Amino acid sequence: MNELTLQAFEHFVGRFGTEVDTRLREARTAEDVEAIRVEYLGRANGKLTDYQKQIPTFSGEERKLAGQQFNAVKKLIEGRLAETLTELSRVTRLSVPDVDLTMPSRSQFRGAEHPVTVVIEEIVEIFREIGFTVATGPEAETEWYNFTALNFPPDHPAMDMHDTMYLAEDVVLRTHTSPVQIRSLQAGPPPIRVVIPGNVYRLDPFDASHAPMFAQIEGLAVDEGISFVDLKATLTHFATRFFGATRTRFRPSYFPFTEPSAEMDVECRLCKGSGCPACKGTGWMEILGSGMVHPNVLDAAGVDSEKYTGWAFGMGPARIALQRYGIPDIRVLYDSEMRFLGQVAR
Repeated sequence: MNELTLQAFEHFVGRFGTEVDTRLREARTAEDVEAIRVEYLGRANGKLTDYQKQIPTFSGEERKLAGQQFNAVKKLIEGRLAETLTELSRVTRLSVPDVDLTMPSRSQFRGAEHPVTVVIEEIVEIFREIGFTVATGPEAETEWYNFTALNFPPDHPAMDMHDTMYLAEDVVLRTHTSPVQIRSLQAGPPPIRVVIPGNVYRLDPFDASHAPMFAQIEGLAVDEGISFVDLKATLTHFATRFFGATRTRFRPSYFPFTEPSAEMDVECRLCKGSGCPACKGTGWMEILGSGMVHPNVLDAAGVDSEKYTGWAFGMGPARIALQRYGIPDIRVLYDSEMRFLGQVAR
């Protein structure tokens, strides 16, 4: 290339910017853009690169001006190349969807309440209808509230480390919601009618019928003249309202905080009383323990046991959920399996 005047240099270099702009309007692929880049900016035979070699032929101020003109045009061309690539990429994404639009659409996923939550809400509502209110308390309790005030002797096995989760020397994760009974009795004089839902913790094996953390609901009624007849009538009413027409039975039992004590069973909903693994072949499913509040418990909470009597019960909503939904293994309730939750959604 013959040596140019500065004016001619600026003319030819400036023209390349317009040429590239025109060529890029016709580009349809990234390969087209790359071909244009090589044609004008290629290191070997690029059109603009050839003119870069002429810059040293100028002297003084003209060299500076030629360099400035060259850099400006090169920057302009590089910018237009980048803009075109970006636009082509966007058009490609729009024209080739990420999903197969010919596939049938999926139905909208709807969340669902956990079956144990549903059971708790229904149980609480049944007892609300007959005058009970809801009471709650802390999950970390002192040994006094969790054991001593509930008439547990100091050497009771439940107080050992293998049954109870200790947070400190005198602080435990509550093993039942019964400490709330003591707190309710301390809150004011009878009559008291409360239902107590909450989580409890025990060092139980995680198997088909046990879990180390589970929900529990307890009830407490204290007033003058309350008897075991009131206990049985109330719990039978609950079973009828919750399960519908079903057989129930009460069996003598023992709890430190009630005397006399009884466990309540309902006919197994899975086998209809014929016997199955879930009910251990008995045809019955235990749903709660109950009894008349021990006088020592009333006295510990500051209630006159000579004047007042009461009854209490405690049940596991998880086991009731097993009966309600025909679930053979309690571990299913802890899996967070969305398909299962969708099946039992109300």
